[in-house]
Amino acid sequence: MGISKASIVRDDEALAARVHFMHDRIGTDAIVEEFIPGREIYVGVLGNERLMALPPRELIVDELEPGEDLIATESLKHNVHYQEKHGVRISGARNLPEGIAKALDRTSKRIYRMLSLEGYARIDYRLSTDGKLYFLEANPNPELANYEELAHAAARAGLSYTNLIQRILNLGLRR
Repeated sequence: MGISKASIVRDDEALAARVHFMHDRIGTDAIVEEFIPGREIYVGVLGNERLMALPPRELIVDELEPGEDLIATESLKHNVHYQEKHGVRISGARNLPEGIAKALDRTSKRIYRMLSLEGYARIDYRLSTDGKLYFLEANPNPELANYEELAHAAARAGLSYTNLIQRILNLGLRR
């Protein structure tokens, strides 16, 4: 909430104005962090003790303006008309730099364990333009619908939607 293209600021004056906007208009505190230009990558993880990292997925936007930064705004994530207009989709992460696929698998499992997650989660990253991987957040309860990225990643790993849901249920019951 409150994330928009205006959230990317380039100087102290713009930062102060954006924080003021968040306080007054949105009615919440503001989190300030460095913006990292690059690709947005998602990795689903399944398991309690034995973990399985699913194939990485990537947020793709076909219609960015020249020089426009990729930022996952509320419209980009939830507005179907906006998504269609700008070619927003999530697909398998392709053409990853050497070693990044292994790092995503290993790092996602490590973060999952460090945060004491169980059952399933999605770990979100930025892959900077210079090829460095940045952990953004962990989503301990990502959307499970058959058309969402976790289900698509599971399918790429050979798990049908029915088997994915059954596996998550079994993990919960074993807990």
